[in-house]
Amino acid sequence: MTELEKMLAGKIYDAGHPKLVALRVKAHNLCKKYNDTFEDETEKRAAILDELLPDKKGPLFLQGPIFFDYGIFTSFGKNFYANYNFCVLDCNRITIGDDVMIGTNCSLIAPVHPMRYQDRTRTHKEDGTRFAPEFSRPVVIGDNCWLASNVTVTGGVHIGNGCVIGAGSVVVNDIPDNSFAAGVPCRRIREITGLDAIQQKKELW
Repeated sequence: MTELEKMLAGKIYDAGHPKLVALRVKAHNLCKKYNDTFEDETEKRAAILDELLPDKKGPLFLQGPIFFDYGIFTSFGKNFYANYNFCVLDCNRITIGDDVMIGTNCSLIAPVHPMRYQDRTRTHKEDGTRFAPEFSRPVVIGDNCWLASNVTVTGGVHIGNGCVIGAGSVVVNDIPDNSFAAGVPCRRIREITGLDAIQQKKELW
């Protein structure tokens, strides 16, 4: 297997392999270009995103600044929105459904590092280059989800359809469909039902 194939398969891989480094540098440069645009430079922004994020069903809005490790390993459904400071470390597949909203300062984090410092310490390969063991896990976010501000989703997590993740949560386990979940670590608090309909909030009308 190539290092790229190992990475996407969730195997231990060498993040310093030249091909992976080149892909990351390209993505980082495109993010910098995007972050240097003005919000009303829509055509310029769209052209950058077409190159950075080719796997999308339709137009999306990223307020910026944004940061993607690769971009090409993240797929977007229709009508995606992300507010300021959206960070995606997509060294594994990140799959986002339709009509998903992301609040400020949210991160989707696929990489996983060893727990023991002895395993995290960089060693040298036969050619003298340094190597630190790393692997990754995919992230899936279903349709019609809202991640409020400052949410972090870790590798291996599947958030079901129709979920709301409360502000400041760290999601380390799967969340079932139609759930309101929050906390550190994030846990399901209750089902979202018709009682949550905005029409029920009489004080707002």
